[in-house]
Amino acid sequence: MAVDRRLSLHSHAHRRVCGGRVGAVLIPPIERIAQTGSTNADLLARLAGGEHVGEGHWLVADRQTAGRGRLGRAWDDGQGNFMGSTVVRLTASDPSPATLALVVAVALAKVMTIFAPSVPLQLKWPNDLLVEGAKCSGILLERHGDCVVVGIGVNLASAPDLPDRATFAFADAGVVIDRDRFADALAVAMMDVLWIWRQEGVGSIVRAWLPLGHPVGTPLRVSEQGIDGFFDGLAPDGALRLRRAGGETMLVHAGDVELRRPVGEGN
Repeated sequence: MAVDRRLSLHSHAHRRVCGGRVGAVLIPPIERIAQTGSTNADLLARLAGGEHVGEGHWLVADRQTAGRGRLGRAWDDGQGNFMGSTVVRLTASDPSPATLALVVAVALAKVMTIFAPSVPLQLKWPNDLLVEGAKCSGILLERHGDCVVVGIGVNLASAPDLPDRATFAFADAGVVIDRDRFADALAVAMMDVLWIWRQEGVGSIVRAWLPLGHPVGTPLRVSEQGIDGFFDGLAPDGALRLRRAGGETMLVHAGDVELRRPVGEGN
């Protein structure tokens, strides 16, 4: 798969990535392995050992025995699911590395809308992909020097049963997605959105994120601080705008955000 010009954030271009289009698309290198502890840990170890891992190189595993999510959570694997990591090499002219969370979210959501057009997908700030409130993916960014290792897991075939949150697998909705074809499309989309991040700035990424995210007015809670409020869009730098009950708005630059049920539906 490859295209003779950079991909667009618009859906018609992504349909060309996933098939049915004319032209050649240059797929970034994808290294596939049967099993490992963690693809993120593997790439971090390579970088720490002095190995040059080029930007856009992907390591994709059939199974992971020690996958990790944010805040030290374990990430359960499953045969047929996507589990992979890639490297972003930072330069002095790049936007803030913190905004890479939005970059990855946009790339993943855009690809998923092509593979699963009938599934109601929604982004939760900054980069959780949900289906009717249930988590269907995980993204972990870890930095080593001037490199950021981006780990992505997607429940294509199966989802774990978790005590604290609902989960979703695309296969349960009758959507069968080939893992390798999905990996190819995601690798291309990541390179495209990174190009836009660098050339057009964070503002373009914010504008792409907003139509994919929870609507303005969605009740939210910032877990670590126990602060409740309502989603009021994103700031130009990608920070979450949280409108408090008193009308004031605070900016959240980092944190674990939960969707709250509207009043009357319980907490």
